Amino acid sequence: MTTRAKVLAAVVLLAGASGALAGDAAPSMRAEPGFLKPGESRSFSITYRAVVKDIPVDAKKLRIWVPVPQDSPVQTIRGLEFPGPLQPKITVEKRYGNRLAYWEIENPGATMQFAPGAKTFEWAQNVAFTCTRKEQVTDLDKVKEDGEEKDAAAAEFLKDDRLTVVDDRVRRIAAGLVEGKKTTVEKARAIYDYVFEHMTYDKSGKGWGNGDTKYACEAGKGNCTDFHALFMSLCRASGVAAGFEIGLYLPYRKNSDEKLGGYHCWSFFRVPGKAWVPVDISEASKNRDRKDYFFGAHTSNRVTLSVGRDLVLEPKQDGEPLNYLLNPYAETDGKALPTTKDWTCKDLD
Repeated sequence: MTTRAKVLAAVVLLAGASGALAGDAAPSMRAEPGFLKPGESRSFSITYRAVVKDIPVDAKKLRIWVPVPQDSPVQTIRGLEFPGPLQPKITVEKRYGNRLAYWEIENPGATMQFAPGAKTFEWAQNVAFTCTRKEQVTDLDKVKEDGEEKDAAAAEFLKDDRLTVVDDRVRRIAAGLVEGKKTTVEKARAIYDYVFEHMTYDKSGKGWGNGDTKYACEAGKGNCTDFHALFMSLCRASGVAAGFEIGLYLPYRKNSDEKLGGYHCWSFFRVPGKAWVPVDISEASKNRDRKDYFFGAHTSNRVTLSVGRDLVLEPKQDGEPLNYLLNPYAETDGKALPTTKDWTCKDLD
């Protein structure tokens, strides 16, 4: 049985999760019944625009993967559309269960439009959907004691990723943080507090944004990927399973005129036998009066696009595993191409 299948077999999803793939939600997207407090929901429409650049006019084959959001107990997706004549195949990445839209185009230059004499051209595709996202607030009193872990798939989230590593330095830091802590929640909170104090949200200079634990340790700054890479590594060094989600983040104020197009990532950790508990340390860093809230909670102004790091796509890409999947990924004749994404949003309630 695959890791994904073991995870899904171990958990009963919340009532109300719907859609064809509701039962296929990746593990971090789950919210076990009995451990959530009532939270607000937010409904919005999204148009995500994927662009592939510098496609050679003489390319023999063009392959494109775009992340596709899916249902979960805290996220309901409706009206998924790919406007235009060329419809994708929907595939599922095997390790974490991420859903993908996949296009494979033979001799793309023969059918695409481009300027006379051009050597390259662009490909663009919109992905449209509506999302209702629930605020996820864990009842921490119900998970303060560990249970017996019967879900063998939780071990998947104790493994290193290429950049989210557990080395001697991480082990030393983690050992000092969790000394004397007996429960998973106590350990995770000590690690959360350390990352909150150690890291500054700062996107200046080079090296930030890759989710690199070594960079986070040394620089003490970065963006959401760097904050949560450090959290994950310290958790894993302490025997606490922890993982990663990435997606789109809306302004707190509905129908805001703030610029869109960016992204956000967040994390979660496993209380054995009980629940996956959400954390968002970089958001807490930017809203320091909400530090306690973001240990155990995620706001509803977000949509998850993918889960996990070091992703092998389906069908398998020719290049290396992806650090994470947010932007489209494309290859022609075995070589990766530059891609971009932007997106627009409209609140529906």
